Amino acid sequence: MSGNIRYYSRRKKSKKNQIPIGISVIIAIIAFGIYLTTKSSHLGLYWVIGISFGFILQRARFCFTASMRDPYLTGSTSLTRAVLIAFAITSIAFTAIKYGAHINGLPIPGQDYVVPISLTTAIGAFIFGIGMVIAGGCASGTLMRVGEGFTMQILSLFFFIVGSLWGAHDFGWWKRNFIVKGKSIFLPDIFGWFGGLAVNLIIIGIIYILAVKWENKKSEEI
Repeated sequence: MSGNIRYYSRRKKSKKNQIPIGISVIIAIIAFGIYLTTKSSHLGLYWVIGISFGFILQRARFCFTASMRDPYLTGSTSLTRAVLIAFAITSIAFTAIKYGAHINGLPIPGQDYVVPISLTTAIGAFIFGIGMVIAGGCASGTLMRVGEGFTMQILSLFFFIVGSLWGAHDFGWWKRNFIVKGKSIFLPDIFGWFGGLAVNLIIIGIIYILAVKWENKKSEEI
């Protein structure tokens, strides 16, 4: 017993101090950010946003894959509800931005990205969902875990890039033969600006309530 205690004590003492490494990384991040700012103020801003976003994702363990996967595997819907809250906040913010441009007679930001939706959208989402679960992360989750040093995620990131390049190369064919045959749906065109936002928030709210009920049900089964 005493031998085991001395063994674990030696292991604990031999643990390296990571504070100097962390300080070095912070200094490198700041230095590189200053360098980017000398090239372009936008690059410096993008660098700060990217670092901040990555830090928040890592500390919050925020992952879109987990938000869809956990309800089935563990019964937990905490990440699912977090994603829904994020959707609700961004829906309000983007509606305000778009409506502001609309009432001022300016081009509506992102209007070009209102694309047709059809069965191909559902099929693509299903295939992507399978890939996310097998890879263990979506785009944000993969990037976060690459930063943490997960070698499996490095492999996932490589094929993520390969698949994205392949998809971009063939996108024109898919658009001509499948995507344009769907129907474009822009909720403000159907329900008005405030009506469209209300419908969107109601749908998010219903899914949120169902997520809570699902977690409670799974907890009772356990």
